[in-house]
Amino acid sequence: MILKQFYLGCLAHASYIVIDERTKTAAVIDPQRDIEQYLQEAANHGATIKYVLLTHFHADFIAGHLELRDRVGARIYLGARAEPEYEFTPLKDGDALEFGDVRLRIRETPGHTPEGMSIVVYDLTTSDETPHAVFTGDTLFVGDVGRPDLMASVGVSADQLAGWLYDSLHDKLLTLPDETLVYPAHGAGSMCGKNLGKETFSTIGEQRRFNYALQPMTKEEFKAVVTAEQPEAPAYFGHDAMMNKMERSTLEANLERSLKPLSLDDVLALQQEGAQVIDVRDSADFAGAHLPGSINIGLGGKFASWAGTLLYKEKKIVIVAEPGTEQEAATRLGRVGMDDVVGYLDGGMASVGQRAELLAATERITAQNLAEQLESSTDALVLDVRTEKEWEGGHIEGSVNIPLPHLAERLDELPRDKELYVVCRSGYRSSIASSQLLAAGLTNFRDVVGGMEAWAASSLPTTVLKAPSCPS
Repeated sequence: MILKQFYLGCLAHASYIVIDERTKTAAVIDPQRDIEQYLQEAANHGATIKYVLLTHFHADFIAGHLELRDRVGARIYLGARAEPEYEFTPLKDGDALEFGDVRLRIRETPGHTPEGMSIVVYDLTTSDETPHAVFTGDTLFVGDVGRPDLMASVGVSADQLAGWLYDSLHDKLLTLPDETLVYPAHGAGSMCGKNLGKETFSTIGEQRRFNYALQPMTKEEFKAVVTAEQPEAPAYFGHDAMMNKMERSTLEANLERSLKPLSLDDVLALQQEGAQVIDVRDSADFAGAHLPGSINIGLGGKFASWAGTLLYKEKKIVIVAEPGTEQEAATRLGRVGMDDVVGYLDGGMASVGQRAELLAATERITAQNLAEQLESSTDALVLDVRTEKEWEGGHIEGSVNIPLPHLAERLDELPRDKELYVVCRSGYRSSIASSQLLAAGLTNFRDVVGGMEAWAASSLPTTVLKAPSCPS
């Protein structure tokens, strides 16, 4: 048996392939939407992917089950409670897929979602009784468990889901031997939990000892613990969960349609008609020159999740990128279901040429110069776009906190008679925020280069206080 993990850092997503060497048969678990790596891995071993299994309907990315179905004819398997639009095979407790020396046995584990399941893996050349590993999806992570509040819907409350999660963990997963390897669907940085560890796999025994949510407690205590202090779910989660249930077009078909070079005049015309222009270059290049009204979400950061959070799903998208990176941008947008890309600026910003009237720039300032401005001016105000928890953990005295996902809806709170200084942790989010401010017509601000990391590196002071309301 060959078992391989694929880890997508920008979405903190883990997927897997299991190959039986004797029959040259493969199964893929929780694939990402761009499936070439699974096809290549199967080809490397002369295997055919016959099965694709989703542990649940993921909310934070679009899975590649339809892509594998359409490309190689793989059969889709889901938990017994699943109700998708496409044909699938439902799996309930005790059901198994067996191919050659591999057995995949199902344990239904609702809680993060109603249809959730975990997949226990047996290498039959070693033992048909002792499992080798378990794919836990979003039920059990390294250091955490799946949050039960994401998919609460009509008829299924977060409280009910939390109760199911407790039972799934204690009655299904913790009954496995301590040496069973744990392979979850996410790692640190995922918004599907609040305390995920940086390791991408573990064992049942390690989690039994060290996972806060698996320590001895009553079901009611567990519900209170796992629902407390969960991070705000990005706006696109509900959209993606629905897309994973739908019969939809594949990523390959979307890219063929959307990767069209557009002239500068075409881009400007589309923007005038309401299309969103997204500039995926890094913040320094964007600050130097960009198209007015464009939003900067750089490929160098958590591009897909921020694009899914901040872009409008019902509006067309035009990409501005360094030549050669347009397909990467469109692919990563497709990973979170942002499929309405209509093309990219042919030649990138070089196509603007000498038309200076079509260029805008963002003013920037270093942390040290910001400190000097704050000392000398009474009209200076720091706008911190990190999360409230980050802000409370240490911020510039007198700063106001408007988390980036809520900036566009709270622009009216920003004073027009002060010089604003936009800051985040590293400068990635503040560049996004600055582009939103410019697109909204604000010019009384500067972007702080390097963010709070640069502030701390300059040994400048921070304070820990509850965030005040933004002055009008």
